[in-house]
Amino acid sequence: MLIVDSDVLLVERQLRDGRLTCPSCEAVLAPWGHGRPRVIRGDLGARLLLRPRRTRCSGCGVTHVLLPEALWPRRADAAKVIGAGLEIAALGMGHRQVAARLGLAEGTVRGWLRAFAGRAEDIRRHFTVALVALADDPVLPDATPSTLADAVSAVAATHQAAVTRWPQMLTVSRWEFAGRAIGGRVLTSSSVAI
Repeated sequence: MLIVDSDVLLVERQLRDGRLTCPSCEAVLAPWGHGRPRVIRGDLGARLLLRPRRTRCSGCGVTHVLLPEALWPRRADAAKVIGAGLEIAALGMGHRQVAARLGLAEGTVRGWLRAFAGRAEDIRRHFTVALVALADDPVLPDATPSTLADAVSAVAATHQAAVTRWPQMLTVSRWEFAGRAIGGRVLTSSSVAI
């Protein structure tokens, strides 16, 4: 799985021009068909049809799925939707309240929150280091009562620093930014290092 820009035409052009490389061996990726179509839940209840691009490495022969930054691996909801849930939870609400606000199943939201809570310290650390690297005069977020809220604050502060440095980042939500920055591993198991 390789996280790429959400602009399908741009990614296709990069792929055809040989500008995408294998994350394992750095060889050029070549087009290799598409994955199966799937429906993703977007903002405000929108349904998005996704048919991810597949590639094959010209060096090691491994196939990779190109996943737009607006989505995270193995999730049926867009990054913005999951991020909104994480931000609501950071305010101290439980999974039932978050699910009710988003109009989603409690089990789905509980799964997000558990997965994020298991990664929260790694995510907080990663984005705090990135914030210090990006900002000329970094303002670190204040500590909160929960590690989950600390991680959410670190992502938001780092995204803001990126927007300050590169104004075109305003078109990328903070959760798309977070997913792209750590290869989509926002909700993966804690055994995968960032």
